[in-house]
Amino acid sequence: MDKLQLLTELNDQIRTCDRCSLSITRKHALTGEGNINARLMFVALSPGAKEDVQNKMFVGPSGDVLNRLLDKAGISRESVFMTNLVKCMLPQNRKPQTGEIESCSLFLEKEISIIQPEVIVPLGYYATRAIIVKYHTKPEILNMSFKSINGRLLYSDKIKVFPLTHPSALLYDPSLEPETIKKYMRLKRFL
Repeated sequence: MDKLQLLTELNDQIRTCDRCSLSITRKHALTGEGNINARLMFVALSPGAKEDVQNKMFVGPSGDVLNRLLDKAGISRESVFMTNLVKCMLPQNRKPQTGEIESCSLFLEKEISIIQPEVIVPLGYYATRAIIVKYHTKPEILNMSFKSINGRLLYSDKIKVFPLTHPSALLYDPSLEPETIKKYMRLKRFL
């Protein structure tokens, strides 16, 4: 089976998932989207309200910020693959529960296996933590704060991880933008 067939089958499983209670409150279980041969895979936390309604990645205010960051970095959105750690919207934008992350982890693992990106780019603390716990066994990395690994390329035997600030952080603190742009510009090297 080719990548597109595998991803189509996986997406059907995601859309009909009822492994946790988020399936009751969602409009859509949001599947990943983008270039199936991408070298970069962005992993955000979960869909926001606009993403849940429109069933597309990064269409709300965070999407405007992400588009700006990618543009400044010279990366086309069409060249990357984007997905979420948790596939359903979290009510009231609350923090994810461990069971919700675990329920979706199989889907994310399969997406990574199908896309086979050279670098995974988790956006924000929760996505970064989940990816590092899964792919990095070195205690020194597991115990580092998000701030200390943000914008650093981390290697493991299995995968390269480049954690970045989630675009929504810039909505709350625009002073982060100049430093965040520099970190996003480093992504261009991986292409």
